[in-house]
Amino acid sequence: MIAITGASGHLGKTTLDYLLTKTSPGSLIAIVRDPAKVADLTAKGVQVRTGDYNNPASLAASLAGVDQLLLISSSAVGEERVRQHTAAVQAAKEAGVKHIFYTSATNPSPDARFTPGIDHYLTEKALKESGLTYTIFRNNIYLDVLPMVIGNAAQSGKLYFPAGDGKVSFALRADMAEALANALTTEGHANKIYDIGSPVAWSFSDIADALTQNGTPVEYVDIPTSAYEAELMKHLPAPVVKVYSGMAEAMKHNDFNQPDTALQTLLGRPPVSLTAFLKNRD
Repeated sequence: MIAITGASGHLGKTTLDYLLTKTSPGSLIAIVRDPAKVADLTAKGVQVRTGDYNNPASLAASLAGVDQLLLISSSAVGEERVRQHTAAVQAAKEAGVKHIFYTSATNPSPDARFTPGIDHYLTEKALKESGLTYTIFRNNIYLDVLPMVIGNAAQSGKLYFPAGDGKVSFALRADMAEALANALTTEGHANKIYDIGSPVAWSFSDIADALTQNGTPVEYVDIPTSAYEAELMKHLPAPVVKVYSGMAEAMKHNDFNQPDTALQTLLGRPPVSLTAFLKNRD
């Protein structure tokens, strides 16, 4: 049996969709806080169980009979997320789960500029210390976030962002989900750590060039991080601003410049490229 936490979220739901093409619905368990959000999965024959990161007892109960667990990182940040993940790992161990797949981030460390990287570092540590077999997907930045970053650059001719000359091995969330489904249904992934991203990396100048090919010439303008933060503060709470500004700083320092062939190998094909993604937005 394969169970997925956060199964109503973007990555979890997409992974389940791919799993449904590879294995029987009866062998899949979707763990969610609100079963009503995944009524379509119930209709397809997937078992839906209630489980909450903030209620370890509910997680342990939802994991009964599970062999493999895909632990999708929660939306919390900082100590709360680490507490949730650690409790989930312990619940899985108590329930007799044999293998945990975990969605981490590129270059997790105790002093990561991208603060979720600290949470992922601590979760990876707890997972390794649990004694359970694990597979860690260190997912790079989603291509899917680029439209939010790009804004109207294609029309205005200016792409403003504080990433300097740093490069990022962006990858499409759907490609990551498909790779997860492939790994969950094949052998040879025990105690492996995969850097999941494109086999190439792109700078924001590259992104501007790709947008230029679509029409109006686009220039990348490297702005100060402080200016980026000030703009974000107009729309977002301070803790969220810290995450986004930290991500930009990490990009500037090439923390996400991690080209790797693992995603391509797991997919059995090249992942969607930056240029293809931007072209399909038109």
